[in-house]
Amino acid sequence: MTGSPAKAAVAGPRSVALIGPYGSGKSTLFEALMAAAGAPLKRQSDIRKRVVTTELRLGHCSFLVDRWSILDCPGSVEFAYEMEAALAAVDLAIVVCEPTAGRASSVPLLLKALEEYRLPHLIFVNKIDTLAGSFDDTLAALQAHSKYPLAARQLPIREGDAVTGYIDVVSGRAYRYGANQGAEPIEIPSNLRDPEKQALDGLAEVLADQDDALLEKLIEEIAPTSAELYQHLRKDQASGTIVEVLLGSAARGQGILPLWKTMRHDVPDAAETAAHRGVGAGEVPLVQIFKTAQAGKLSYGRVWRGVLRDGATFDGARVGGVHRYPGGEPVRAPEADAGELVALGRLDGVATGAILGILGATGSLPFPAPPPSVYALAITAKDRKDDVKLSGALNKLVSEDPALAVEHNLETAETILKGQGEIHLNAALERLATTYNLQIATAPPKIAFKETIKRRVAQHSRLKRQTGGHGQFADVKLEIEPRGRGEGFLFTDKVVGGAVPRQYIPAVREAAEEAMQKGPFGYPVVDVGVTLVDGTFHAVDSSDMAFRTATRLGIGEGLAKAEPVLLEPIEHVTASVPNIFTAAAQRLLTGRRGQILGYAERPGWPGWDDVEALVPAAELHDFIIELRSDTMGLGHYRRRFDHLAEARGMTP
Repeated sequence: MTGSPAKAAVAGPRSVALIGPYGSGKSTLFEALMAAAGAPLKRQSDIRKRVVTTELRLGHCSFLVDRWSILDCPGSVEFAYEMEAALAAVDLAIVVCEPTAGRASSVPLLLKALEEYRLPHLIFVNKIDTLAGSFDDTLAALQAHSKYPLAARQLPIREGDAVTGYIDVVSGRAYRYGANQGAEPIEIPSNLRDPEKQALDGLAEVLADQDDALLEKLIEEIAPTSAELYQHLRKDQASGTIVEVLLGSAARGQGILPLWKTMRHDVPDAAETAAHRGVGAGEVPLVQIFKTAQAGKLSYGRVWRGVLRDGATFDGARVGGVHRYPGGEPVRAPEADAGELVALGRLDGVATGAILGILGATGSLPFPAPPPSVYALAITAKDRKDDVKLSGALNKLVSEDPALAVEHNLETAETILKGQGEIHLNAALERLATTYNLQIATAPPKIAFKETIKRRVAQHSRLKRQTGGHGQFADVKLEIEPRGRGEGFLFTDKVVGGAVPRQYIPAVREAAEEAMQKGPFGYPVVDVGVTLVDGTFHAVDSSDMAFRTATRLGIGEGLAKAEPVLLEPIEHVTASVPNIFTAAAQRLLTGRRGQILGYAERPGWPGWDDVEALVPAAELHDFIIELRSDTMGLGHYRRRFDHLAEARGMTP
């Protein structure tokens, strides 16, 4: 096996995050890396039973003299916020993908997030034993989505349809995969000598684009030495200007040791990452929380500076335990060094993304904002006695996972749980059941329909009751008419000559407004004008209550005669998809009664389009599920209320 002689490995703790699409094998790679470092995970069989990884997993190990924190991030797009939070805490990300060129199309969202964070990253092409086509096609598909040039470190060796080993491009050595994560040196197959030289020349050209001195050597046809190439690789990879590509099969233990050696030599030091983020040197501890778990009992944090000791206090928050995860299980430690990712106990009231300590005026530790919600459910406790308990549990749930949101909709009298998709909300409901012992009933959220009228009517309403003693009398003549959309309710008094005494006019106005709360179809009435034009009263039997009752009855009868119509909320939707799926997105939107407004290239996203449309809110409950299904999981959308429109093709 080969390593980089240009730079000695460092003993200080460093960290990496394993990210990649669902099904790419990140969790298997996580286990393989831990096992190769002598820290095999316990309860692996339980972990593999999980259909989808829904939470970050943290592992600690040492490879040779180096200490490492490794994060296994969820691959589902519904848990992308967990991944983005992890990217804010690590020195480098390893993008895990499959070798099929077609599957490379699921990587761009990850690479875009890495670009925004300017985080160094390398690519590990996993499941190389399943490679069916050309490895060059896989590299080309990945390069099409990467802002930075890819530097292939290895080439697969194939015997028939099987991948049996690899060539280390820089050292010019070939290896056959063996047992127990090992590999034995072999001669480079004769049919791969030219491809290996072409790969080496291509790698040198990629590195020369970042260094004028190396470029000058190539122009003068002076071949750089392996030591020089290793030195440039380390420098450019750590700075994030190139992306190294390695290959292997985590399930078979193939390519794990070369990946470890690349990590040792090419992952930036913790101090380099801190300096890049603007964190100055010093001994005073500085920690950022990137994940809250176990109902707030544990907070995962990156130690950016200093030594964090158990019992340390930050603005009244006391660290109640420092935990590492060798073997996947927590082990208490007295302290954590700069660069480590650790779990901290009992940091009550400390939110995800919080910074513990003084950063300084020149520092910058950006943290991702929660994404807008794209899926929602109305929830209620099955046992009404649990309503108060549910409210407290939801608050803790949202603080633990900021990608969730809770809304109390006053119009529909529902509690709405919002998130990033069906799986995301199901995971949240499972936590409510297991952590808080709450059984929840769910339903699609009700739509906040409204009503209005289409024609003007005159309505006469008289109340006359005699029950002994003072009776009730009120007489009002009203004009009820539609107003322009969005103009709201308007009451006008046109009574002359005291037909209705002034002291009763406020009662008529208030009753008219109250009558708009529920129209003929049972929904609030909007954009209606009511005019009091005439009426009569009785000196003894008239009262505020009588005029309120007469007005309410008159408006109820008048609205029913004024051609009432149902209004539904219309949302402005922007669906973002790779341009190969633009037509599919348009079909989805029009199939949901959407009106396409147009489409254009998404700013800053080459190869992507934004499709804009006006779509009834009633059609959007499960839209994200179908959009992702038709775009290989890549499509997403944003929405905002636009206007109310007459509901077409719906029965009130």
